[in-house]
Amino acid sequence: SASAMVRTATCSRRTNRRNHFTAPSHERRKIMSAPLHGDLRAKHHCRSMPVRKDDEVQVVRGVHKGREGKVVACYRLKYVIHIEKLTREKANGATVNIGIHPSKVVITKLHMDNDRRRALERKGGNKTAEGDKGKVTSKE
Repeated sequence: SASAMVRTATCSRRTNRRNHFTAPSHERRKIMSAPLHGDLRAKHHCRSMPVRKDDEVQVVRGVHKGREGKVVACYRLKYVIHIEKLTREKANGATVNIGIHPSKVVITKLHMDNDRRRALERKGGNKTAEGDKGKVTSKE
């Protein structure tokens, strides 16, 4: 329908929950963003990024707080990421990864490729190195 094409914001809890749990994969990528660690944030002038496979992250909430590791999988269907040494033993002896929501981690090391570099330039490239946050100054 024509109304499905128009993207308007809604305040409805019901609609927001439906949109969240039926979101397609490319939207889930953006939802599964994590804040950058302090020094990364200062370096790239960017607050958060979508998490990807070879990033290094640190858990900041929950029982696994303080644990660090490399992201081995972004499980978009379940809205979780799997971190390298974060596993648990099942009753039958099998080891399984523990799912952590990306909002509960900080990215400590970004895996760089051309797309990532371009995204960072887009997001933080317009800011000056002094961190003026776009303040207008006379340059006479």
